[in-house]
Amino acid sequence: MLESLSDKNKHIAIGAALGIFFTLSTTAVLLATRGTLNNYSGQRRNSQTTCSRKQSRRRSSIGESISKQIALPKAGENSQICDGVAGLIGNTPMMRIKSLSEATGCEILAKAEFLNPGGSTKDRVALSMINTAEKEHILTPGNGSTIFEGTVGSTGISLAMMAKARGYNAWIVMPDDVALEKSQLLEKLGAHVEKVRPVSIVDKNQFVNLAKRRAQEFGKDDISNKSNGNDDDESSSDSSQKTGFFADQFENLANFNAHFTTTGPEIYRQTQGNVDAIVMGAGTGGTLAGVTKYLKALLPDLRTYLVDPQGSGLFNKVKYNIMYSPTEKEGKRKRHQVDTVVEGVGINRLTRNFAMSEGYIDDAIRVTDQEAVDMARYLVNQEGLFIGSSSAVNCVGAVRIARELGPGHTIVTLLCDSGHRHLTKFWNDEYLANQGLIVKDVVDNLDFIA
Repeated sequence: MLESLSDKNKHIAIGAALGIFFTLSTTAVLLATRGTLNNYSGQRRNSQTTCSRKQSRRRSSIGESISKQIALPKAGENSQICDGVAGLIGNTPMMRIKSLSEATGCEILAKAEFLNPGGSTKDRVALSMINTAEKEHILTPGNGSTIFEGTVGSTGISLAMMAKARGYNAWIVMPDDVALEKSQLLEKLGAHVEKVRPVSIVDKNQFVNLAKRRAQEFGKDDISNKSNGNDDDESSSDSSQKTGFFADQFENLANFNAHFTTTGPEIYRQTQGNVDAIVMGAGTGGTLAGVTKYLKALLPDLRTYLVDPQGSGLFNKVKYNIMYSPTEKEGKRKRHQVDTVVEGVGINRLTRNFAMSEGYIDDAIRVTDQEAVDMARYLVNQEGLFIGSSSAVNCVGAVRIARELGPGHTIVTLLCDSGHRHLTKFWNDEYLANQGLIVKDVVDNLDFIA
């Protein structure tokens, strides 16, 4: 065929044939390559899917393994978010004091009341007194009312804290010889602090009596101004709502009720009712009365012991039904109220709250200042536990009763507050030395307890 064509046409025919050949070849190669790529992509997708499934199974297996090791938290009252500072009050932990327990053969347990937000068991009392006053419409939150109280420190601090939380003012009257840091803390909490000379309760200027009078006088200037036409109607309405509320921790039974309804039930729950003895001091008497009255209703064999610092008359009141202290002798008294370096417990009169415990206290123990000082240093050395003076008194009493009852018993006491608000007195070596007390660098045994 090519022979019949001219040279020019031969070249055209050959070029066309070669073009068709190369086109067909390229198409075949592309189709073959695409098939290979498709196979590769499919294999890769299959591989990725398989790998993903394996990883998923592996993660699932790991998750199942972890879930078996970690239990989900169970809902309970302690897992709830509390509402404000009031929600932090109470439900304090119960701790076993290892050194005292091992030394006596008894379980000596202490309720850590110093972990309340205001730093002491008095938070319960302050909250109860304010709640009661609000329920009785004596106080109305946020209207400028002022809470007055006479205190050696802890109740005032708790009231000042709760006053801020509820929109009140706080006016605290206290002896001028209490630990300085207490008044400083009160001022930081926004309270007005009025310090007075320590005098007998029969004196009208005694700190409790003065606080009551300040509450009675509250708002009288406003009333006088209104009667003289010096105030407009709107401010008169506001002023008439303001109240001067005297909290009266010594006689107000909201104190007793706070411990009857919270502290007592908490102790029973935390110990599962396994308590042989309750040991604690008393100031207002509300804690001792509330806890004892609640627990003895459930535990008839429970024994309750009052621990009293030197200078207080409650020891003789319980033992002999006579309110008297040896320091009452003429020429013996160093200061009015109670002659002791311990603050927060001890008193020389019968309060309404303490009267609630009558018939429920089995015996009383007297603790010296030296024993309290030594116990505080012992617990720091042995436990790293930095406690206040009333807590030290309670722990001395707990050891004394543990020795009396013998090994195998469970004794419960309270750690009312920490040593942080006792730095200038109970934890001040120079001050203690001036009071005739011996301060040891290290106390490593309990031989100091008589």
